[in-house]
Amino acid sequence: MIRHIFFDLDRTLWDFEYNSKQTLLELVDRFNLIDKGIDSGEEFISKYRLHNNRLWNLYRNGKIKKEQLRDRRFFLTLQDYGIDDSELANKFGLAYVKYSPLKKKLFPNTIELLNYLVKSYSLYIITNGFQEVQHIKLENSGISKYFNFVITSEEVGVKKPDSSIFHYALELAKAKAEESIMIGDDLFVDVKGAEAVGMQGVYFNPNKIKHNETVFAEVSSLSDIFNLL
Repeated sequence: MIRHIFFDLDRTLWDFEYNSKQTLLELVDRFNLIDKGIDSGEEFISKYRLHNNRLWNLYRNGKIKKEQLRDRRFFLTLQDYGIDDSELANKFGLAYVKYSPLKKKLFPNTIELLNYLVKSYSLYIITNGFQEVQHIKLENSGISKYFNFVITSEEVGVKKPDSSIFHYALELAKAKAEESIMIGDDLFVDVKGAEAVGMQGVYFNPNKIKHNETVFAEVSSLSDIFNLL
């Protein structure tokens, strides 16, 4: 019997791509980047995402620190346009970290699902996102009240899919692995990481990315979870 449900936050409940894009477009205007030589906000975001994804992989694997990730991703993006300005990159990065978590867009059916689940299950968050911004996202989007607690990789000292973070979460929740489900958008970081410690994994795959992995369940909409639990 399932008693405990663990969620990822970004790209699972909180619509990271939309919220991030809106923030970046606003900051492109605020910092007058068009006048400084970038072609468009959309192209700037495309270049930024390439650098951000590469640096996040390095960060996730422990090869760079959080501060390096935050400093380098905008500096490298600006350099793509021949803008060699570390002060501008730093100010832009600080503004992004300040304003992005204030965005409120959730995936469709998030509130309905949480209202349904909280009546029968204990709910938690396990996230690799930065600790100081994840709580802001939860508060501003109105969903913090549903979760007993939030476990961040910074708090534990390891990142998903490391088994230590899942064991830590289970111990904190006083939950048995066989009574627990992890729901997340990353097949290997969230789902396979949880399954490695004996939890069941639900792969949230709204873009219907093809893969050859076997999982307990896969859904393309959060509304599909109503039929699972």
